[in-house]
Amino acid sequence: MNLTPVQEERLQRLKHRMKVYFDPSRRDHQEALKALWHATYPDQELQGLISEQWKDMGWQGRDPSTDFRGAGFISLENLLFFAKTFSASFQRLLKKQCGNRATWEYPFAVAGVNITFMIMQMLDLQSTKPRTFVRAIFIQMLSEDEWAFDLLYCVAFVVMDKQWLDKNASYMDFNEVLKSTRAQLERELMLDDVIRIEDMPSYSLLC
Repeated sequence: MNLTPVQEERLQRLKHRMKVYFDPSRRDHQEALKALWHATYPDQELQGLISEQWKDMGWQGRDPSTDFRGAGFISLENLLFFAKTFSASFQRLLKKQCGNRATWEYPFAVAGVNITFMIMQMLDLQSTKPRTFVRAIFIQMLSEDEWAFDLLYCVAFVVMDKQWLDKNASYMDFNEVLKSTRAQLERELMLDDVIRIEDMPSYSLLC
């Protein structure tokens, strides 16, 4: 497909975001991590960028920077976007407030990083030639809204949690739930009347 100048510019900007590794020595990356903490726990003071507190958010250890390897800095940006834009949904998923939860739940923040990686693979944006119809549809959406990737991330997170509950899943089922989440997103993106992320049926799950 021939891209318009707007699509080309926004696609290049998104590709650049996807190539940025999380660097714990960078001040702006440190500030983004602090911003995520304050958006998640506005009434709790963060004791440090390396702290036991991070485990409460669903990071694997005391240092969340070690969990970004798969998806890079954009996965932190996605979590922060979700926390600020749909704070009620973000808190509901963080606190596992809905449905009958498994004894062994998915770790919230690490799940978020995996969702970013899944969307990056699904959209296949790094390849030089488009190989999927979903990619073409998404690039069209990008020309309507520069934040289409981040919005799709928020939809993906609530879809994943709903699938998790519908399947009565436990931690060992996480990859299977992620696969079915991807399949549902692809189906919804290819619906005739879906022009923007907001038109996706599952967008209504966000609040």
